[in-house]
Amino acid sequence: MRRIMFLVLVLLLALPLGMSMAQDGFDCGTTEDVTITYIGDPAGTHPLAEAATIERFKEVCPNITVERVEGSANGQDLLASYLTAFEAESPDFDVIRVDVIWPGLLANHLLDLTSYVPQAQVDSYLPALVINDTVDGALVALPLRIGFGMLYYRTDLLEKYGYDAPPATWDELAEMAQVIQDGERAEGNPDFWGFVWQGNSYEGLTCDALEWQISNGGGYIVSPDGEIQVNTPEAAAAFERAASWVGTISPDGVIGYAEEDARAVWHAGNAAFMRNWPYAYTSSLDSEAIGDTFDVAPLPAGDSGVGASVLGGWHIGVSRYSENPAAAAAFAIYMTSAENQKHYSIDTSSPPAVFDLYADPDIQAAMPFSSPEVVAVANARPSTVTADKYNEVSTLYFTAVHSILTGEEDADVALELLELDLKELLGK
Repeated sequence: MRRIMFLVLVLLLALPLGMSMAQDGFDCGTTEDVTITYIGDPAGTHPLAEAATIERFKEVCPNITVERVEGSANGQDLLASYLTAFEAESPDFDVIRVDVIWPGLLANHLLDLTSYVPQAQVDSYLPALVINDTVDGALVALPLRIGFGMLYYRTDLLEKYGYDAPPATWDELAEMAQVIQDGERAEGNPDFWGFVWQGNSYEGLTCDALEWQISNGGGYIVSPDGEIQVNTPEAAAAFERAASWVGTISPDGVIGYAEEDARAVWHAGNAAFMRNWPYAYTSSLDSEAIGDTFDVAPLPAGDSGVGASVLGGWHIGVSRYSENPAAAAAFAIYMTSAENQKHYSIDTSSPPAVFDLYADPDIQAAMPFSSPEVVAVANARPSTVTADKYNEVSTLYFTAVHSILTGEEDADVALELLELDLKELLGK
């Protein structure tokens, strides 16, 4: 017996320095007591889900303390803060949220997780997401949740005004929104609007605008083979249609709206329709004003006859400048594991990145609108083909579209100038 105990002790001591053996076999990366910083979701979105994740991780790796810091709700501002810190090689944060479009842009500053994450976990993710997160052979992020554009609509109001289905086209949406808006205002609610969406000059507008453009047959900003596709009659018509909503079925202030602004109006019961991501589903169910009087549908079609949604989502990366990379990697691995993603997806109504979870009855009940097939047809933004220039491409795009929405620029002129700017930027 003493010999067996001695051998066990020798084996434990022989583990590589810094390796830990959690009770469930999870590798915590270190046996030392360390604290790491995680840049999490902004206030008003998923702090409770993230706090629950951190608590579950603490049970697995009690020696690692995760301090959660709220990130900016504005993606452009969040990215700018990352880049500023990375340029200074700052160790101030360890784990970050990475937008689906950022791996190529941030790759030089993110830890290659290939040697940290078990291959079985990598294989569990939807393959396209792993490809998205692999830059020059380095796995620089792990997928956590998926997003795609959806149309939220008030089922009670559609029934009230004689509609038996959500709108199939953008023109139908405008007509229905106007009828419902006029009726609700006539009954004493002057704050009611037909349709709320993301119109501010930021990445969210790139998503909305690309959905309008594709659904109208107007191209993809930059096609997968590198062709610039913005200066088309179909794109111009799509943006002019959206501009006509401002001040009619959408508030004048929609040109300053991000996701949370649209959600606030919707949650207050003051909108018939809303374009947003899956994350707004659960919180809408909890809203006292709308509760179970809503449903979701695919986004309407434009002149092409086919609707289009843009793929979104957030991934988890580890800063290359972290002073505790193994512990930080352990948290990233746990957060994106199937075990945690099930809890996190249900808490946030965000479709998971793990393929097998779509067959889970709890996931199906929480997100009846989601499936791998729905994710597969969502349109990616041109972040791969434009690589490290995507942020500039998107900025030029949403700035041009915003100028059309505000009436500052004619659509044809704005798109002609945008095409010239993109050609210069991309060397076309």
